[in-house]
Amino acid sequence: MLPQHVQTIAADVDGHEIEGVGTRLQLIEMPSESGIGQQQAAGEQKSREERFFYEEAGGRRLPLKACRDTCFDQKSSFVCFSMQTLCCVPLVVAMSDARPSAPRGRGAAVNPDQRFAQLHVEYDAGEAPERVPTRFYRDHSSSIISRNSSPDLPFEASLNPYRGCEHGCAYCYARPTHEYLGYSSGIDFETRILVKNDAAELLRAELCKPSYKPATLSFSGVTDPYQPVEKKLGITRACLAVLAEARHPAVMITKNHLITRDVDHLAELARFQATAAYISITTLDSDLARKLEPRASSPAMRLEAIRVLSAAGVPVGVSSAPIIPGLNDSEIPRIIEAAREAGAMFAGYTVVRLPFGVKEVFSAWLEEHLPGQKDKILGRIAETQGETLSHGEFGKRLKGVGIWSQQIEALFKTSLRRAGMLHRRPEPVTTHFRRPRDPSGQMELF
Repeated sequence: MLPQHVQTIAADVDGHEIEGVGTRLQLIEMPSESGIGQQQAAGEQKSREERFFYEEAGGRRLPLKACRDTCFDQKSSFVCFSMQTLCCVPLVVAMSDARPSAPRGRGAAVNPDQRFAQLHVEYDAGEAPERVPTRFYRDHSSSIISRNSSPDLPFEASLNPYRGCEHGCAYCYARPTHEYLGYSSGIDFETRILVKNDAAELLRAELCKPSYKPATLSFSGVTDPYQPVEKKLGITRACLAVLAEARHPAVMITKNHLITRDVDHLAELARFQATAAYISITTLDSDLARKLEPRASSPAMRLEAIRVLSAAGVPVGVSSAPIIPGLNDSEIPRIIEAAREAGAMFAGYTVVRLPFGVKEVFSAWLEEHLPGQKDKILGRIAETQGETLSHGEFGKRLKGVGIWSQQIEALFKTSLRRAGMLHRRPEPVTTHFRRPRDPSGQMELF
């Protein structure tokens, strides 16, 4: 049985009705680029909260318009967050037997049934919405640093300001993490984003603990810290400000040029050998990138980000990942060379894997964009990752196995050697760490 706030519901295609499951909404003003946002009076805020309380008793059905009045996409001056749980319960949507077509600007064409679903909605041919707006929900996490003991990951601690990612990369291994929230790994993953508004405060409190021992933080271990809404919310930037104050080591990885906005904090960390950054470049083909990673920066802008970071003295490299055999493996030499010319010092790669619902999302993407190559590409992925398309063993899941994996490794190493680049990034150090200002105002005795 799913938790109450993540149970799936039924709604018609036009969204006229919704079956509530006990959720309270909160309207929070966001910075508006046009300056039209205005502060709400406390009484009006309270009435809005009371107005949008959905009761589960009796299976009562309420108009979805109440939700639409407060849930806007990121271009609006307001975004809806929940006070306690999720404000809009998720829909698990299955497409008809017709060839799927991704909503405009999205990487996924389907919402595959997730592992914990009890109900799903199926659209008839031609009834699926052409556009799916992005909605954002407040994540009430009580801690912000995640730790792992995976022997094949280059980090032990990570910080994820967001859950879900609007970049919408069709191959993203992180998609199944949304299923733990009651969402699908398909369209839901890129349109239902949870944001950790208090991440910087939680980080500061953690770093101030006497028992805290610094370890390099990865931004992020799951989703991109510079996805589009970060431009308005600035959660990643606020966290970097805390780390810069504490001289705490951090490694960044992103597909977005927005990282250059925070070059001041990254340069400050670089002064103390406490940072490094990877810019992820999957392809130099802008048309392919637009289809494969629809809301990430273009390849040209990612190369520009490498130039900006390099000029500021930030150790920067390229992550040519994931390598998809039969699709972008031939681009490895060009990606490495272009990154080197832009100022990259080091490079890394992984081979694509398609865990759980990702295999259905990526298969649908191939069916829509490259139907003639679908069987070849999926066949090569199966040869590198096994029948499940996602190898389960440490040491094999990230690099793959078999002849295609060996050829990719050889091509990558040869390209790296010709470009004169390192395979390993410089390791950030913790020796300059100092505890940041205590939010309680308490000062240290020594």
